[in-house]
Amino acid sequence: MSEATNYTARELLSDGSQIDIRALRPEDEADMLAAVGKASAQSLQRRFFVMKRHFSDKERAFFMDIDFKNHVAIVAVAEEAGRKVIVGGGRYIVFEPGRAEMAFVVVDTWQGRGIGSILMRHLVKIASDARLQELTAEVLPENAPMLKVFGKFGFKPATRRDPQTVHLVLELT
Repeated sequence: MSEATNYTARELLSDGSQIDIRALRPEDEADMLAAVGKASAQSLQRRFFVMKRHFSDKERAFFMDIDFKNHVAIVAVAEEAGRKVIVGGGRYIVFEPGRAEMAFVVVDTWQGRGIGSILMRHLVKIASDARLQELTAEVLPENAPMLKVFGKFGFKPATRRDPQTVHLVLELT
């Protein structure tokens, strides 16, 4: 396990509200599933590339079995109606030494407030601290907001493996 296991930071959104960015914990499963339940079909399609509303036991175990070495996941936690809730999350999964693929999702009512960029910044920092050399992402061409976030962080389009997605790469130094 790495230091990412205990990762935590407080961030201020453009509208002045605060969120906490922290490592995903085993006890977050119900809150994570609740956040997925609040996401629109379009947001889930953009994240998973298929219509997804429910996860199998195997999928839930995969998303929650984080070792903070080869599979790192962080969440954005905000206050809604006096209760702390997960409003977004991001992760990367190492697919070969030094290289990892990342992905994000932000609950629709929280989109457009900078949470994707904040999650990206923190994941890039964690990946750099872990001495990864490259981050990749697959994004649907119609997902302009996510393409903009990746572009802002220096991700460049690369050779496509799948003509239905945009393959992006960020070289870490």
